Parts: sequence; structure tokens; C-alpha cells
Amino acid sequence: MFSIDQLILLAAILILFGILSSKLSARLGLPVLVLFLLTGMLAGEDGIGKIAFDNPVTAHALGTIALAMILFDGGLQTPVSSIKSVWKPASLLATWGVLVTAAITGAAAAYILHLPILEGLLLGAIVGSTDAAAVFSLLRNAGVHINSRLKSTLEIESASNDPMAIFLTVGLLEVLVNDMEPGIELLRLFVMQMGIGAVVGLAVGWTSIKVINRIHLVAPGLYPVMVAAFGLLSFGVAANLGGSGFLAIFISGVIIGNTRFVFQKNTFLFHDGLAWLSQITMFVMLGLLVNPDSLLDTWLEGLLIAGVLILLARPLAVAPVLKLFGFNLREIGLVSWVGLRGSVPIILAIFPLIFGLPGAQLIFNVVFFVVLISATIQGSALPFIAQKLRLTEKPPATPAATLEITSLGNVDAEIVEYTLGENPRAAGRLLSQMALPDSTVVAMITRGPTVIPPRGSTRLHAGDHLFVVLRPEFRPFVDCVFSQAIEASQTELPKSELHLKGSTKVEDVWNSYGILLGEDKSSTLEQLIKTLLPENCKPNSIATIEGMQIQVVKMVGERITTISLSLA
Repeated sequence: MFSIDQLILLAAILILFGILSSKLSARLGLPVLVLFLLTGMLAGEDGIGKIAFDNPVTAHALGTIALAMILFDGGLQTPVSSIKSVWKPASLLATWGVLVTAAITGAAAAYILHLPILEGLLLGAIVGSTDAAAVFSLLRNAGVHINSRLKSTLEIESASNDPMAIFLTVGLLEVLVNDMEPGIELLRLFVMQMGIGAVVGLAVGWTSIKVINRIHLVAPGLYPVMVAAFGLLSFGVAANLGGSGFLAIFISGVIIGNTRFVFQKNTFLFHDGLAWLSQITMFVMLGLLVNPDSLLDTWLEGLLIAGVLILLARPLAVAPVLKLFGFNLREIGLVSWVGLRGSVPIILAIFPLIFGLPGAQLIFNVVFFVVLISATIQGSALPFIAQKLRLTEKPPATPAATLEITSLGNVDAEIVEYTLGENPRAAGRLLSQMALPDSTVVAMITRGPTVIPPRGSTRLHAGDHLFVVLRPEFRPFVDCVFSQAIEASQTELPKSELHLKGSTKVEDVWNSYGILLGEDKSSTLEQLIKTLLPENCKPNSIATIEGMQIQVVKMVGERITTISLSLA
């Protein structure tokens, strides 16, 4: 048998075992990445698998590719609206927050491990950033629902703070190994990493959209591959020019993900699967790289450093920044706790081994132990902490699938499947009472094995599947209509205009969106605006009530057929 045959068999077994172990995540209350790491450790030379793997260069290469694809997928799934709403606190956390965390943790590590201060600061820089894969996985798959501002802050911070940690790590290694002078040289390295990474990410992202929408490929399956190639192109160009490839690939992912292009949903599904494969491969490989016996030699030091990182460094770095932007103490407490460390610190811990730094193995072992403690304790306790801080919310409606209308070309519409949860607000109400945005149509309802033709008199039940044809800009409003709780709809409402039929009742607007339009809930929106504007009701007429602006959009004769609602 050829060695490659054995390698393929081994890789398939490890990936399948990693996937199956993820099923235990919810039952055991452990983050998925911990189980992937444990899978690698069990398969290693000192585990039951007896697989010998001790190649830091290969681990670094594969880990870099995997991390790049995870960040690219994170960028694809990050709405620009989220970035706009939290970019200031998130960017400060991703730069200043990493620096403060690294400094405090590094000083403690130097004291605990009896290292020179620069080597201690190197360890602090390595564990300074939160891990995007861990945070994305925990927030999106662990059933923890928090408000969009907090969620966006955590996700944007974790996706954008890796370049800062990489810069600090590489810069300190240059000072320690190559005797680079700190000061101007370090500042130049920082500007190059961030500046080039951002410019290349923007340029490649913009170019890729132009190419994807103009080129006509024979095989639809090539579109997701082409998008992945553009992502890797942004990483490669930025890295070869001396910039941050991780920042570039995340920015290009955000640009591509927030622009409509052909076969978009299929592309998102492809990259979601690719990101999961990257996570499994990366964590299992890093688990193979570590020697469990060496962890036992440094468990006490690692536990102390992890304690300083979790209980002291992270809160001190987070609190001043978030306080500056109006976050309350409970929100600051949650962000301080969700400082999960994952694959990035372990990959960065390989850098000292590659640079040949004396004592690099000690740093690697301690970092690995700190990551295990952080992911296990912080990750598993997140639902409990969020609940105790009273920051959890009932989950919004989560579409099981979004289907593309590809046969009609570039149509500005989507078919979205919504599944009503166990206690949805929509249950027991008629379809005509849903106050859906104008031009939104429920095409089909399935209840168990039965297909129900949608009519205004159709009463919705928990567990129903609704297939809704909608315009993309109205998607957030439809999400609110089918969310679990009225509180969720009030906090998740977008700031754009909501177009509704004039015959929609005021009561239905309240039940669907949590928007209060006066005391008379039995009247229609047409009656309401005619009451507010008794003598001047014509297209583009505007009235204000309860902080909401109501505008006449379309009239047929004297009848108002379409109105728009927006914040005054």
C-alpha cells in the first residue's frame, strides 16, 4: 500500500471521528474545539492512535490555510450593518485590548515561569487575541442568544484582532532572535501589516464581485470555488507584500458576502462546510502536535497564567473600552468572559519553534494548556454566565434554508423557509394578521406531511414550515415577524423603511414588530394616516406618531394601498 493511501484513510477516520465527537458538544456542555483537540490528542503518539506527528512547519502551514478559510467564512456571514454599528468598540478591542491583555498576561507569565520580561511578553502576545473560530462556533451553534450589539461586538472583535496578535508575536520574535530595534521598526511593521492588509482586502473584494457577476461559467459548482480562490488571492497578495493576510481575507469576505452575486446561497453553504472541515483539520492536527505528558509538567504554571488572563487581563482590557461606548456593567461582564482562546494562540505558539527560540517548547506547552482551560471553562460556562447576567433573549426565527431563484437569472428575490418554534408569537394567529412587508408572499405551508395552501384565513401552528418569497431588503423585517419573542423583534428591527399594505391593522403591526402606533389598535394604517392628515393625504405625505414616521407611498384613487414606516 502506498503511504498516501494510508494517509487518506487516516485523515478520513480522524475527520469522521471529529464530526461525530461534535455531536457530544451539546450534551457535555463543552465547546466543539475542545473535543476536536482531545480527538487529536487521543490519536497522537501517547494516545490510543499512536500516530507520530512532530512537524511544527507543516502544522503552521496547514493551520494558516485552515484559519484563513475560517476567517473568510466569518467575513462572508458578517453583515455590514453589524460592522457599522460596533466598529468603534470592536476595533479598539482588537488593537488596544489585545495590547493590554498581552502586557498584563506577559508580565504575569514572566514572573510565574521565571522568564526574561521580553519572553514573558511574547507569551502574552501569543494568547492576546480571542479566537474567531471558537467565538463564531459558540455564538452560532451553542444556542446562546444575546442582543445583536453584543453579538456583533464579540464576532467583529474576534475576527479582526488576529493581525494585532500576529504583529506583536512576530515583532517580539524579531527583537529576541534577530536583534531588531524596538520603536520605529516595530511601528513600520504595524503600519504595513494593517494598512496593506486592509487595502488588499478591499481591492480584491471589489474586483472579485465585478468578475463573478460578469463571467458566465458552464458549471454552477465552479462559482463557490472561484469565490474561495479570490479569498485565498487576497490572503496571498497581502502576505507577500508584507501585510496581514488574515485581515485581508476577512475584509474581502465581508465585501463579497454583502454584495449580491449569482449562486450566492450555494456559495455560502459551500464555505460553511469548508470552514467546518478547516476547524476539524486544524484542531485535530494541533492535538496531534502536543505531548500530553509535557502538559502535566506545566499544569500549575499554565493554570495560574490562565487565571490571570481570564480574571484580570481580559476584564482590565475590556472594561474601559466598552464603558466609553455606553455598555452597561452586565454587558461588560459578558464580553470580558467571552474571551475564548482557540487555534490562533496555538498556531502562534509554533512561531518560536520555527524561529529557534530557546525555551520555545515551554512556551508552546503553556499556551496549549491555557487554550484548553480557556475554551473549556469559559466556553462551557457561557450559557450560565449569560443567563445570570440576564442578557439572554428568546431566539429569533431561524430559516432552515434560503433557496435561490437561479433559473430566472439575476432576480432580486429569495425563497426563504421559516420554521416556527415551540412557542412562537405567530402560533394561533391568521396568516392575514402577520403584517408582512408589501410584495412579500407566503408561497407554501407544510405541517408534518401535509401541504397547506396559504390563505389569509390559514391559522398558523407551532412547528409549521413556511416558504416565503421576499425581497432581500425586507428579510430582517420578516425575520422579526416569525421570531419567538416581542422583545427580540423590538431590538432586532432594522433602521430601513418598512413598506406595508394600507389595509394592515395597527394591532397586527404591534404583534408583528412591537411598533406602537397609538391607542386605537383596531384601525387600519390607512385609517390612521387619514386621521393624522385629514386634509392633506396624498402620495409622499408624512405624519408622525409615537416616534414613528408614516409616509403615503402609493394611492389608487382615494384609497391608500401602500405606506412606509420608519423611525422619525
